[in-house]
Amino acid sequence: MTTAVQPVAKQRLADVVFKTVSTTAGVLILIALAGVAIFLVAQAVPAIIGPLPGIDGGFFAWVWPLTFGTIWSAFLAMVMAVPVAVGIALFITHFAPRRLAQGLGYVVDLLAAIPSVIYGLWGITVLAPFMQPAYTWLTQNLGWLPLFAPPASGTGRTILTASIVLAVMVLPIITALCREIFLQTPRLNEEAALALGATRWEMIQMAVLPHGRSGIIASSILGLGRALGETMAVAMVLSSSGIISFALTAQQNPSTIAANIALRFPEAHGITVNMLIGSGLVLFAITLLVNGISRWIIARTTVKGGR
Repeated sequence: MTTAVQPVAKQRLADVVFKTVSTTAGVLILIALAGVAIFLVAQAVPAIIGPLPGIDGGFFAWVWPLTFGTIWSAFLAMVMAVPVAVGIALFITHFAPRRLAQGLGYVVDLLAAIPSVIYGLWGITVLAPFMQPAYTWLTQNLGWLPLFAPPASGTGRTILTASIVLAVMVLPIITALCREIFLQTPRLNEEAALALGATRWEMIQMAVLPHGRSGIIASSILGLGRALGETMAVAMVLSSSGIISFALTAQQNPSTIAANIALRFPEAHGITVNMLIGSGLVLFAITLLVNGISRWIIARTTVKGGR
């Protein structure tokens, strides 16, 4: 009994070229990431294992307040930005008239293209003086809460002001991605919910938000990545002193890793350079950890949702 030989499909030149180019691009990304990690580790080792002049407790005692400020400011920014971004995206896709939705979409995309230094100038010249009276009121009336512990900042350049600037900066990214995700909701699902007697908001709850859950998480993580690594805007707006404090309106505020590197690196020398690069390694690890957690959350959401 003879077995029929299956003919082998001949690969076309275009397929071979595309496979080679795409494989090479993927490998180059991994090589670049590995190169950055190796550089950071090699430069950070002297600061991590060696004594640091004028600093008690070593490298981690020095970098911990910066890490706290980075995470705290990014967390505050995301708390403010994500609900507003989702609301704007829902308004554009399901409530606004077509012409208004197009114009608003263009404005959102334009906000994403504004350089960070412009946001920093706006924050230090407009937002900080505008918010200072509100900080004074909050301190006088809610000072018994740790978040508004006195004394209030006299300039308005607090961690809350910096977080508001970060929220405005990440808002266009999250909004634009959520808008595209909501537009991909199957039309039949929306019409079925409305046909069963659901209101517009109930239809969004039953059809739109569940369908876009993983996309909302992914867009939020992208915004969080920018908030964690933002440099110039935070460096310009925040009046930092390198402390650990949850107070939002106080005179003394924690700094962030990226802003500290930007402010100190031009004049750094010797072991100080290794310290700053070591703090960059910590920020690099935080970013990888955040992205890993986000991928795990998205995978679980996708499995549970059946998509």
